[in-house]
Amino acid sequence: MRRTPLLATVTALVLGGLLAQPTAPRAEAAPAAFAHPGVAVSKGQLDFARTKVNAGAQPWKGAFDRMLASKYADLNRTPRPRAIVECGSYSNPNHGCTDEREDAIAAYTHALAWYVTRDERHAKKAVELMDAWSAVIKDHTNSNAPLQTGWAGSSWPRAAEIIKHTYTGSWANSGRFAAMLRNVYLPEVINGSHSNGNWELSMMEAAVGIAVHLEDKASYDKAMARFRTRTAAFVYLASDGELPKTVPSQNLDTRDKIVRYWQGQSTFVTGLTQETCRDLTHTGYGISAISHVAETSRIQGQDLYGTDVGERLRQALGFQAKYELGTAVPSWLCGGSLHLGLGPVTEVGYNALHHRLGMPMTNTQTLTERNRPAGTNNLFVAWETLTHGDNPS
Repeated sequence: MRRTPLLATVTALVLGGLLAQPTAPRAEAAPAAFAHPGVAVSKGQLDFARTKVNAGAQPWKGAFDRMLASKYADLNRTPRPRAIVECGSYSNPNHGCTDEREDAIAAYTHALAWYVTRDERHAKKAVELMDAWSAVIKDHTNSNAPLQTGWAGSSWPRAAEIIKHTYTGSWANSGRFAAMLRNVYLPEVINGSHSNGNWELSMMEAAVGIAVHLEDKASYDKAMARFRTRTAAFVYLASDGELPKTVPSQNLDTRDKIVRYWQGQSTFVTGLTQETCRDLTHTGYGISAISHVAETSRIQGQDLYGTDVGERLRQALGFQAKYELGTAVPSWLCGGSLHLGLGPVTEVGYNALHHRLGMPMTNTQTLTERNRPAGTNNLFVAWETLTHGDNPS
């Protein structure tokens, strides 16, 4: 059938309109070749920290000293692995939950200590810890299993990346450790969670880190796609519209459902998170995981800090920092009362957005510098003044 001029014009307008529509932010794809060490901290960042510590420069030397003085750097530490780690709500029951998380942080701590000092005893202790768990663990059980796996599974790959790719000594069981990550940890976290947002963000942090270590492009892409969706649903920006974005599979399809999910908060302002009105500690878990995934993605060649992820991270840090520093809580926010305690979670995002990109972050800067040297939350965050404080690499 011959097209009339009017029909041709309408068709062109419709197609033009469709083509002109902004596309949704795509999940960043896995790199053609993974960079190593490439989980949360790069070789360039490690070299920068090592140089500063060896020169006695602050805040890095103080941060390193705090790390070495911690229980996690103890060269006499005895691993406490078990086949089944059972974690209920708030780690009750706690059958191996604390032991697993802390052994994973200790492995990362010793890996960092090895890199800075080149004292081989630290590398061997990191290997001992990783080998002990990879020889034994089979599963995580009970209600907190996904979150527990996410927390421990965030620390293990950081340790493994440093040891496998910088330690010149032997790690005969590195393949067994990789199999542990692939078979015990990854299946527990890769499909995400419909619980509070910090759960899925921590789980995706673990999944992305594991995928980098395993060089598993399919898992990296899947985890990153879920991460992008959850980040947009965790931190509100005014540009989102009247209501926060949601994870489609959660079926939060009415205002009332969204308000309930946001802890009863019905006024939405830029920087507010889905868990702000719960407490700033759990909010901090989510913010930290966002920064860690963004940092890993940057190391792998896809810089998320210039996307909505970076803007949500910047606004979330600034909003929470303001109240953590003592600003009076207005009556419309969480009924006029906040549970503070953000934790040592600001260094990575602050360094990326302020020092690298030059964005003003007055409240976040004040809080970050006040809390230096940042320690560990004993879950999955550790020693970030040392690794990321004012680090241009």
